[in-house]
Amino acid sequence: MSALTSNDYEENDEDVFLDESDIINEYDVDAEELPDADEEGGSDGEDDSDEVDDSIHIFTGHTGEVYTAACSPTDAALVATGGGDDKGFIWKINNGDSPFELHGHEDSVSNLSFSPNGKFLASGSLDGTVKVWDIANGELKCTLEYPNGGIAWVRWHPNGGFVLAGSEDNSSVCMWNPDMASYMHVFSGHASSVTCGDFTPDGRRICTGSDDATLRIWDLETSKVNVVAGHFYHREGLTCLTISSDSSLALTGSVDGLVRIVNISTGKVLSSSSECKHSGSVEFAAFQPSSRSTSWRAATGGLDKKLIIWDQDLSPRWTCHHTEGVTCLVWLSRHIATGCVDGKIRIWNILSGVCEKTFSGHCGAIQSIKRTCDKDFLVSVSVDGTARVFEIAQFK
Repeated sequence: MSALTSNDYEENDEDVFLDESDIINEYDVDAEELPDADEEGGSDGEDDSDEVDDSIHIFTGHTGEVYTAACSPTDAALVATGGGDDKGFIWKINNGDSPFELHGHEDSVSNLSFSPNGKFLASGSLDGTVKVWDIANGELKCTLEYPNGGIAWVRWHPNGGFVLAGSEDNSSVCMWNPDMASYMHVFSGHASSVTCGDFTPDGRRICTGSDDATLRIWDLETSKVNVVAGHFYHREGLTCLTISSDSSLALTGSVDGLVRIVNISTGKVLSSSSECKHSGSVEFAAFQPSSRSTSWRAATGGLDKKLIIWDQDLSPRWTCHHTEGVTCLVWLSRHIATGCVDGKIRIWNILSGVCEKTFSGHCGAIQSIKRTCDKDFLVSVSVDGTARVFEIAQFK
């Protein structure tokens, strides 16, 4: 059989066959060394390794994993992010100006929180400090020292006068007056690390959850402490909590996969999710913003790849399945946005339980998502080292 030239291939549309005379050498090939078919590109012949990016803005100032984000309550464009590169940044959406770097932390920036009036930002770090920054001039207002442990979470009092922080290395919680740069109180009593905590919206109490499987409710006026524990509560450490808008209820999630509702005034466990629960750790919990003791709805996300939307009797309205674990969520009026280990953000209709939109862009697990104060954008941060902004005005 005579050889065909490249021109012959282009001009001849007929099938071409080889016979034994065309064989030059034979080689044995190990089938395990051959690439899989999907490694050669998509079925349409195009290289689909670069997935569509739905974000409208990407912040790339970090040089390591990004752990936390906060959106200003007064400026819809202003965002703060912090991460494992020991850095924090303040930057603006769709603004080409250079970001402002929060200098001075000596370990990962683990949590960020704007004051209610938007004038200050608190940055908590695994170096054991909380730094308070003046947004107007970018100056460091004060550094608050935490004893014996890195900061896991930071919260502002509703009137903006106090900062609260807890540590996963320490069983106590500290409250400071940032104007005086001084301790106000140290809340001690937990037997293990304090994984979550917050002020009630009315500012009268503090709720803290711990690896010791207890919730403590601290009354700031009377110094009375309610300890919620035991058979009808969690069996393993608490991972997250959320408080209703009228300061009457706390919902807690745990490593045990259970969700509990507690009356904040009495410390009584009102409802439990024993019959329907997450099959893995509950990573995030949030009340619907308008929730009150007489009418509420909540949502929880877990490593079992589920978002569960709960009705008032703590029965599941919808269980929304994901391809990977759910790490964070935020309410969007009649929708919920979830951030996931697969790097996707999904928008779920709370009335139908249907996923109406999936945002792509991140190539690593999402650590936090926040909504801007004008409700037009979501800001997400990821272990891929970026923060991304997605437009969600249609879900207002």
